[in-house]
Amino acid sequence: MLNINIICVGKLKEKFFVDAVNEYKKRCSAYSKFSIIEVDEYKVPDNPSTAVIEKSLDIEGEKILSLIKPSDFVFSLCIEGKEMKSEELAQLIEKESLTHSCFDFVIGSSHGLSKKVKDRADCKLSFSKMTFPHQLFRVMLCEQIYRAESIIHGSKYHK
Repeated sequence: MLNINIICVGKLKEKFFVDAVNEYKKRCSAYSKFSIIEVDEYKVPDNPSTAVIEKSLDIEGEKILSLIKPSDFVFSLCIEGKEMKSEELAQLIEKESLTHSCFDFVIGSSHGLSKKVKDRADCKLSFSKMTFPHQLFRVMLCEQIYRAESIIHGSKYHK
């Protein structure tokens, strides 16, 4: 059974997002050990300078990297990443599961991810060139992970 982690900066606030994530967590548990690991967001002032943003990304990045094992396959979710169809994500997970038992999907703060985290990634993944609220994006990622697992296991969920 695969281990799948979503490592994300910040906490979900709205109950409806928490409920949606918990539903996909429950569904994914049929296929994998599925965890969501939240890292505290570094607090920055309104209108932060580039230096303050870089500092926050570095601090958050170190926390994220401390949670990733060398043998993990890491997806960094970033706008400059590769866009994939759901079937392509499923194929990549299935292929990489031959040599990796743990997959980490990393979501940064509203300022993004540090260069070190992006450099550690085995795959930079983008859902779209559009910007999504981080809380909604976490639900979307959970759904896509569930969809990929459903495709891999031949479930009727994916149509």
